[in-house]
Amino acid sequence: MAFLLSKTTIASHFRSHSQQKTEDLASLPRRRFHIEPGPREKALLAEDSALKPFKSYKRSVKQLKRIGDVLTVVVVAGCCYEIYVRAVAREESQKQ
Repeated sequence: MAFLLSKTTIASHFRSHSQQKTEDLASLPRRRFHIEPGPREKALLAEDSALKPFKSYKRSVKQLKRIGDVLTVVVVAGCCYEIYVRAVAREESQKQ
């Protein structure tokens, strides 16, 4: 019996400890202060004309993703249709 009592006190200790942690996290501000980037960061973030030719792939990647999404929908629809046809055929065979 003493073992059960100590087990419940341990559980209550962990519960109270986890509640303290969540209260501490809730008191912290979620947004940090905005710091203006320095000249080095601005230079790194600026567009580089030498890299312009390599950015043309974005449009083709979007198009390829769209084609992949359409194909996925078509395959899923085909599978659903096949399952439906087999279920109807099974019902018809059971009725006869």
